[in-house]
Amino acid sequence: MTEKIISVIADAMLEKKAQEVVALDLRKIGTAISDHFIVCNADSTTNVVAIADNVEDRVAEKCGRKVIRCQGKENGFWIILDYGEVVVHIFQTVYRSFYRLEDLWADAERSEFKDE
Repeated sequence: MTEKIISVIADAMLEKKAQEVVALDLRKIGTAISDHFIVCNADSTTNVVAIADNVEDRVAEKCGRKVIRCQGKENGFWIILDYGEVVVHIFQTVYRSFYRLEDLWADAERSEFKDE
């Protein structure tokens, strides 16, 4: 089930022109708050919110799941969607570069998704 939700999230991000879509498998890292992070970025706050909305819609439609917690939609700089075992991070590009979330979890197994 986890692989399916990650695939649905990545596809939903790419549908809305997300950049640098990366999934991090955190299961081997004992201090992680979830099993997986999936991260992307976009250049505008409007695009960041559109990506988040599309992720929520597609996950509900294809996986029958609703987001547990959501933060950041009010400003669109960094939106976090919590699905329990998968946490989604959608950054405005400058904030992703600043926070460098993937560097904090550099030991995690990494998968990249591209628009085909």
